Amino acid sequence: MFRLPIRPRALRAAVALTLLAAPAASVSPALAQKAAPPKAAPQAATPAPTPAANTAPSITPSHLALAREVMLGSGIARSFDSIIPAFSEQIRQNAVTRPELTKDLDEVLNGLQPEMELQKQAMITTAARIYAARLTEAELADIAAFFRSPAGKRYVETQPQVLDGIVQAMQGWTQEVSEYVMVRVRAEMAKRGHQMQ
Repeated sequence: MFRLPIRPRALRAAVALTLLAAPAASVSPALAQKAAPPKAAPQAATPAPTPAANTAPSITPSHLALAREVMLGSGIARSFDSIIPAFSEQIRQNAVTRPELTKDLDEVLNGLQPEMELQKQAMITTAARIYAARLTEAELADIAAFFRSPAGKRYVETQPQVLDGIVQAMQGWTQEVSEYVMVRVRAEMAKRGHQMQ
C-alpha cells in the first residue's frame, strides 16, 4: 500500500513553525538543538535592518519594548538559548580527532560567551522588530498582559510538552491520513474507469 514518508524531524519542525507563527507560542529546547547552523556567523552584534523594520517607521521605543516583552514572555526566545551551545558542541565534536586542542578550544569557546550572548540578544531584537511590524502597540500590550497572567505563564511552561505531544500525535495521524487519502483517490479514480496501484 502507498504510504507517505514520515520524517519526525521535518514534522517536528513544521509543528514548531506553526506554533511560532502564532503570537502565543514557544519552541522546546530539544527542537532548537536540531536547528541547522547558519552558513556564516553574523559579524556584528547589531543585525542589519530587516525589510519589515524598514517598512514600519512608526515603531516607537515603547512599541518595540512591548514586542520584546512578548518575545521573552512567550517563551519563543528560549529556543535561541540552546543554539549557541549546540554550535560550541559541534565545534568540539569536529575537533575530537585532535585532543591536544581540547584545553585551548574550551578556553576560546568560554571566552566567546559574552560575544555569543550579544548575538542572541541581536536575534531577540530582530524578532521583536518583526512582531512590532505586524502587531500594534495595543495588541502587543494585550498579549504581554496575557503572558504576565497565571494562565499565560502556565501556557508558556507547558509548551515544550505540548509540542512533543503534538509531534507524536501527528506522526500517527499523518500515516492514517496518507492511507485514507490514497484509498479515497483509488475509489474515485475507479469510478472514472482508472485503476491505480
